[in-house]
Amino acid sequence: MKDRRQKLSVREMIDRLSIDDKTSEPYYKQLIRHIEGLIEAGEIGHGLGLPSERDLADALNLSRTTIKRCYDELRHAGLLNANGRGGTSVNNPPTVSAPMGKLKDFTEEMQELGMTPSTRLESHEIVSDRTIASIFERPSNASFLRLVRVRLADGVPMSREVAWFDLGVAPKLADWDTSGSIYTYLQDVCKIKLSWAEQTIEAMMSSEIETKTFGFTASSPCLFMKRRTFSGESKLIEYVEGAFRGDAYVYRVKLDV
Repeated sequence: MKDRRQKLSVREMIDRLSIDDKTSEPYYKQLIRHIEGLIEAGEIGHGLGLPSERDLADALNLSRTTIKRCYDELRHAGLLNANGRGGTSVNNPPTVSAPMGKLKDFTEEMQELGMTPSTRLESHEIVSDRTIASIFERPSNASFLRLVRVRLADGVPMSREVAWFDLGVAPKLADWDTSGSIYTYLQDVCKIKLSWAEQTIEAMMSSEIETKTFGFTASSPCLFMKRRTFSGESKLIEYVEGAFRGDAYVYRVKLDV
């Protein structure tokens, strides 16, 4: 279910960062423990901009070196992002734990998990591509609809996908105006119902564009997915390559004994 707990503001977060000077635990470790606890409890959300090292040091009456060490440790642990002049923000994306074995679109999957799905369309064009044509077993000059989409859950980028659709099988896709679901358009306008798919998933490091899309500070682990989706007549309709952020996706597989 979606976490509906009220998130703390920056001011409220600072008020929760109490420092105990009667313990031998170093101040920077106390701060790490407090901030980790707030993140794990879901009380400070993904993308929250934290105070600068100087501002937090002044607020807590600590040295800037102490705050820097705390932030550095949390960044190393992957809990904070350094955004250049944009400062430091929390890296705590929603976690997707989805069962494998059924073909679902992103919107359906996120809604079932209690999250709000959205899509940012980066590219929509008709292309000819020899490599893609060979995957579809089509002539080298065949035309395909190519889409580049960033999928978001609760406003957080979760995946970046590049999809190709065979216009030789579904020529009316050339008229799709990008509004609504392309899968609904396939079924209602092109009269093609997707029936089954083959999918592979492997580990990879994010590319430069994926690192920027996901807000990573450096190239980070991702899941790389390739999927071929077929109609009921076993015609290949869609081929997709997608990168899914490795800090947010957990796939579950049921194994029979």
